Amino acid sequence: MFKSQSQDLPDCFYYPNQPVLIPPNALTPKHSLFLSNLDDQKFLRFSIKYLYLFRKSISLDILKYSLSAVLVDYYPLAGRLRPSAEDDQKLEVDCSGEGAVFAEAFMDISAEEFLELSKKPNRSWRKLLYRFEAHSFLDIPPLIVQLTKLRCGGMILCTAINHCLCDGVGTSQFLHAWAHMATKPNIDLPISPFHTRYVLKSRNPPQVNFTHPEYNRNAPTKDSADAAARIELNHYLQSQPLVPASITFTPSHILQLKRQCVPSLKCTTFEALASHTWRCWVRSLDLSPSLNVKLLFSVNVRKKLNPEIPQGYYGNGFVLGCAQTVSKDLVKNNLYHAVKLVQQAKANLTDEYVRSMVDLLEDKTCKTDLSASLVISQWSKLGLEDLDFGEGKPLHMGPVTSDIYCLFLPLIGDFDSVRVLVSLPESVVGKFEYYMKELLDGEEDDGDVNGYCAEENGLM
Repeated sequence: MFKSQSQDLPDCFYYPNQPVLIPPNALTPKHSLFLSNLDDQKFLRFSIKYLYLFRKSISLDILKYSLSAVLVDYYPLAGRLRPSAEDDQKLEVDCSGEGAVFAEAFMDISAEEFLELSKKPNRSWRKLLYRFEAHSFLDIPPLIVQLTKLRCGGMILCTAINHCLCDGVGTSQFLHAWAHMATKPNIDLPISPFHTRYVLKSRNPPQVNFTHPEYNRNAPTKDSADAAARIELNHYLQSQPLVPASITFTPSHILQLKRQCVPSLKCTTFEALASHTWRCWVRSLDLSPSLNVKLLFSVNVRKKLNPEIPQGYYGNGFVLGCAQTVSKDLVKNNLYHAVKLVQQAKANLTDEYVRSMVDLLEDKTCKTDLSASLVISQWSKLGLEDLDFGEGKPLHMGPVTSDIYCLFLPLIGDFDSVRVLVSLPESVVGKFEYYMKELLDGEEDDGDVNGYCAEENGLM
């Protein structure tokens, strides 16, 4: 029995001849798929890894057949990434139809036991997703799936979907299309995938008409105190194991946050929660008061462009909004100040600004500025938790692993709640959780929090 979140999962036992390739079950176009500058950023050269826990297993034949069927529509996911023939610094997809990697395994654990472990990711969860041995990122197939059957008759479904091909909206669209094929195989997909990425092609010549604080073109140097502090912070965050902190915000908690900004400022749930998380992250790390800190957050721009990106576009249709200020102003001012910065960052993302950003990324030395930056990716409100292959919606949905980026996760059965997940050095996790919760309990208190026990306090 599994009694604590620190206990590792048992080993997976793979069935014979695993994994297998699942190709499309009909002929698909064979060509090279152009990727936009938003798609092939180095910042996105990883796979989005989802973990789903279901109480009942789906027939293996149904899952495999429906996957082969949906890959006819989403055939680029059955291809392979490669450098562009015209520019080896850009990526493209060889739509070869080779297929997705599919592994089937068994784990001696029940769904209820796994739920006990599901409040925070556990490093041993990685064994739930087949590890594809590859020399480089380009050699990893765009879609890897592992179905793990459980002792109780349930199953865990893990997917790794290449971020260069899909964003969060696109992965949700694909997964729902797969579930549709499993439950309604004779009915057309409700949303047809839109493959062409030229809608986000850069202009010729590029027209960079704005400063873009989301990016920098040169590696940071130690020429200034600010730059030196950024390098030191990055080294600190990357030199030690990170521990996940997880705090759930119910609608009443979110309302308490919003009340910090009314009546003079109306704000969305995301604006209030992102601002609060950013402030708590900076406070917990005890950063230099003069350090310029940034909040980078994903914004879907499909409907912000003129003309709008067509329905069914599953490529990267998001950009990073960037709010920034010096550490002392973020910490000493109230939530209102941070929310205003986030709202202004969102307002900046006009059609012309996004086009300018796409053109900026023609410069391959340009990189996302991750120094002294908290990056928030919103997985809630995408419908990811509603996936149903025919035996009911999942008991749990979340990431396979936790990393330095902050995730806003959906809560199963509670659409209006949000689970905030971010990984931090172990020495500051308690402070971060304390700061995240104290605003909900009363006035802020900058007293000693080092001995604070990060208990659930009714928030988990």
